[in-house]
Amino acid sequence: MLARDVTLYVLARLGLVVVVMGALMLFKVPLLPALAVGVVVALPASLFIFKGLRQRVATGLDAHQAVRRAEREKLRSELRGDEGPLTQA
Repeated sequence: MLARDVTLYVLARLGLVVVVMGALMLFKVPLLPALAVGVVVALPASLFIFKGLRQRVATGLDAHQAVRRAEREKLRSELRGDEGPLTQA
């Protein structure tokens, strides 16, 4: 799910750059200046336009990072030889 959201967010941002660039090229702006303006305009605009998607990606990344942090701490604890939680046999 996280990979799909990240991919969708990246494609949406790139699509916005292409849309802005295409609109500028309709007005006979050369390719490289249109690309530069497209990047400069679209990237900050995407923060507002794709706010919900950006927040969903950030939430997913936080959850993924928490899982990895817990796994890493468990592994370090095992390598140190610390006893884990006591379980009943």
